[in-house]
Amino acid sequence: MIKKDKWAWAWVPVLYFTQGLPYVLVVTVSVIMYKKLGVSNEDIGLYTSLLYLPWVLKPLWSPFVDLKSTKRNWFLGMQLLIAIALLGVGLTLPTSMFFTTTLACFWMAAFASATNDIASDGYYMIGLTEQKQSFFVGMRSTFYRLAMVTGEGLIVIMAGFLENKYGDNTKAWSITITAAAFLMLALTVANFFTTPKFESSAAITKDKPEGFFAVFTSFFKKKNIGIALVFILTYRLGESQLVKMAAPFLLDTPEKGGLGYSTEQLGTIFGTAGVIFLSIGGILGGILISRDGLKQWMLPMVLSLNVPNILYAILAMTGTTNIYAVSATVIFEKFGYGFGFAAFLMYLIYVSEGRSKTSHYAIATGFMALGMMLPGMISGYMQQWLGYGGFFVWVVIAALPAVFLLKFIEYPADFGKKTNDTDA
Repeated sequence: MIKKDKWAWAWVPVLYFTQGLPYVLVVTVSVIMYKKLGVSNEDIGLYTSLLYLPWVLKPLWSPFVDLKSTKRNWFLGMQLLIAIALLGVGLTLPTSMFFTTTLACFWMAAFASATNDIASDGYYMIGLTEQKQSFFVGMRSTFYRLAMVTGEGLIVIMAGFLENKYGDNTKAWSITITAAAFLMLALTVANFFTTPKFESSAAITKDKPEGFFAVFTSFFKKKNIGIALVFILTYRLGESQLVKMAAPFLLDTPEKGGLGYSTEQLGTIFGTAGVIFLSIGGILGGILISRDGLKQWMLPMVLSLNVPNILYAILAMTGTTNIYAVSATVIFEKFGYGFGFAAFLMYLIYVSEGRSKTSHYAIATGFMALGMMLPGMISGYMQQWLGYGGFFVWVVIAALPAVFLLKFIEYPADFGKKTNDTDA
């Protein structure tokens, strides 16, 4: 039997970097890629938001991850499938039907990534004690977001460099996404060697759910689940729209209300200042929750997630292209996200507590994905209607429902707080 918390410092960072990379490639880097290949903002907002659908629907097949095989086998298989799907994107980009074929491959990657999330999160919850879950939530969030910054930063920088080298955006992005596929393959191999086989013990397997439908009914019978789901749906209401239009805003010409930055500049900003302050925010958030409990930090973390979005509105309304002003905006937004998302992760873990925690966490994150997908689908139309300035003001306003709902949600004040017990 392998004891809980075993080798967590090794496998948590690698596992959650691997979880974050396909997500950012599917839902964020695809936005930049399609923008550089001439796709309209309306189509970008609509079709790339529809790629969230597997994350919304993943609760439908999450019980199979609980009932069949082990979490480790599931996430290793899905990570390999993601690498194959990304290779498909890279190889089909030069074709005349690139939009249809790449969307199909991104759909495959999205399905595999959503399933990988189910298995990885389940593995995290069975492989760590509650106290260690709280302690590592900052590291988990940080490495997840580091993967996102790698996608938005280093991978985009690579694409921008190749655009300048070849003078051919299609060729540049084809090489870039193919390289990302091989990176995903390397991470799959790394996970194979770093993750212990926790589920080989009877102490873990005895907690598997009894039946498929029992998983769903037990989740929706939880106390105050209605208000909890509304809170989950609205927690990232503003960010879900910002994330779709931030890159087009920086890339669009000043005549269209954008800042006129190049692909390489965009990647550099996200990949330098962004990575440092994201890490600080995520690690700090996890440490503070572990020290004081979730209740004390929920409001500050909700605000930190949303208040920095005001800076995007200021950039858009003033038309400021100054590199320091833009970098400062990214710094505050990344730090605020890293800090604020730690509370959201702990709340999702709380909502998922119980015998079928893997499937319940999948259901909770499915609602989270729905809260990202639906607003994201209309983000391009909202931006075209309001202009970039009005759009970012709307993004700031969209944060208010989550703040209002804080007084109605219930959870233990000390949830996630580290005790004096040592389980490691």
